[in-house]
Amino acid sequence: MNEPNQQTDSLQDLKDIRRIMERSSRFISLSGLSGVAAGVCALAGAFISYNILDNYYGDYNSSGFFSGDDFSRLKIKLLVVAASVFVVAFASSYYFTWRKANKQGLPLWDHTSKRLAWNMLVPLATGGAFIVGMLRYDIWAFVSPASLIFYGLALVNASKYTLSDIRYLGYCEIVLGLINMFFIGYGLWFWAIGFGILHIVYGISMWTKYERK
Repeated sequence: MNEPNQQTDSLQDLKDIRRIMERSSRFISLSGLSGVAAGVCALAGAFISYNILDNYYGDYNSSGFFSGDDFSRLKIKLLVVAASVFVVAFASSYYFTWRKANKQGLPLWDHTSKRLAWNMLVPLATGGAFIVGMLRYDIWAFVSPASLIFYGLALVNASKYTLSDIRYLGYCEIVLGLINMFFIGYGLWFWAIGFGILHIVYGISMWTKYERK
C-alpha cells in the first residue's frame, strides 16, 4: 500500500539531490531581466552612435571634407558611448542577478561564480586587447565583428558553469560576427542586433523559462 508513496518520496529525494548538485557546480542565479536590461542599453547606445555618425557625415556633405580633429573627436565620442553602455549594462545586469540570488537565498560571489567570471573574462580580455590593437592603427572596420565573436566565445566558454541556455546565445553571437565580416559597412546594425535584440530575446526566454511564476 505504501509503494506509490515511497516511489514519490524517492523521486523527490532525487530531484532535491540534483538541485543541490546543480547549485554547487553551476551558477544558476543569472536573471533573464539582466539580459533584457543589457539589450535595452545596447540599443540605446546604438541609437546614440547612429546619431553621432549621422551628424558627422552630414557635416561632410555640407563642407566637402573631413578634418583630422573632427575624426579624433568622433572616435572619442564613440568610445565614450561604448564605455557608458558597458558600465550601465553591467550595473543593471549585476542588480537583477543580485536580486534573484537574494530571493533564492544563494550567495552571489562563491567559488562557482568565480569560475564563471574567470572563464568569461579570458576571452573578453583577449578580445578587448585585440580590438584596442586594431583601434591603435585605425582599423575600425572589424571592431564590430571582433566584439561579437569574442563575446560569443566568452559566453560559450562560461556556459559550463551556468545555465546551458547561455551557450546558444554565444553561438548566435559568433555566427552574427562572422556574417558581419562580409558586411563591414553595417557594423553598427549588427552590433545592435547582437548586443541589443539577441539579448532581449534571450532575456525574455530565460525569464519565461526559469523565473515566471
